[in-house]
Amino acid sequence: MNRPTIDDVAALAGVARTTVSRVLNKQPNVREEVRAKVMQAVEKLGYRVNLQARNLAGRKGLRITMVHASDFDTEPNSYYSSALELGATRAGVSLGVQLLNQVVNQNDPGAAAEIVARLSEDQCDGVILTPPFSDDANLLRTLRGLGIAAVCIAGARQAEELALVLGIDDYRAGHDIGTHLLAQGHRKFGFIKGLKGHASAETRYDGFLAALAEQGLSEADVAVARGTFTFRSGHDCAQALLGGDRQLTALVCANDDMAAGALLAAHKLGLAIPQDVAITGFDDTPVSEIVWPPLTTIHQPLRRMGARAVERLVEAVSESASQAGRETLGHDLVVRDSSFSAV
Repeated sequence: MNRPTIDDVAALAGVARTTVSRVLNKQPNVREEVRAKVMQAVEKLGYRVNLQARNLAGRKGLRITMVHASDFDTEPNSYYSSALELGATRAGVSLGVQLLNQVVNQNDPGAAAEIVARLSEDQCDGVILTPPFSDDANLLRTLRGLGIAAVCIAGARQAEELALVLGIDDYRAGHDIGTHLLAQGHRKFGFIKGLKGHASAETRYDGFLAALAEQGLSEADVAVARGTFTFRSGHDCAQALLGGDRQLTALVCANDDMAAGALLAAHKLGLAIPQDVAITGFDDTPVSEIVWPPLTTIHQPLRRMGARAVERLVEAVSESASQAGRETLGHDLVVRDSSFSAV
């Protein structure tokens, strides 16, 4: 008679293979009733852990991959990815999760297939997707079909039907920026957007426009340029916007890196900040405090977001249940010298 396997235990207990593994390894975040069902199946089948196979496999606990998007032809975001990774790593250590990090070229047409291949090769139990991969509904459907749990950082609305989306209320955050600048007396705006199709960043713009509409202004009162979330693109876009004849008094940037580039462009043009032009960012990354003047920005809890993503994946895998919907974390408007006084 063949020796019972971990798959036999999982089938009898009615749970996933990874849940059995978590119970046998005495890991946290497994409901007591689930743990009891697994142990009953173990006893009934007379299952014994094959320690040699476990050691050869080199697996200790759950394995989760965080996928970072990168344009290999430009500089990376200065802090966004590292903050998410730091939060996820700390949570992984406390929960006994092995965290892998993969960087994938977002401009590669085969990027989604590469992600699936890497996750399968690494035998991952779950994945944390960052934008723009967190907006890819087809990728999420493929992962669900493979039984790989996913959490999407700042994912689009359509992602909520297929996976758990973690993020702040970008619409409200954009509205907060607009309300602040309007209160400072600004009426002629510029806005540097991020990559086209980046759902959360586009939502920030929508919220900003809503704040303007409440004061009788419209999109016609906003000069728009599109950057790539990089310092260089912020510099170049700001130089074009501020060097024009519209005499903008406030420039809103979709992230802090572009806002830092915009500050440099304004300095080169001899503009006083905020007296001649107010400049704002988004994310509240370390660069927002070390540039001059320090940036008004939106704080989003990136490290907490990374940690929460790991926690929710552990819950999903341990309970053998797919999670979908949205979990919203709080944000704050951080007012600094780059927008403090009215023009």
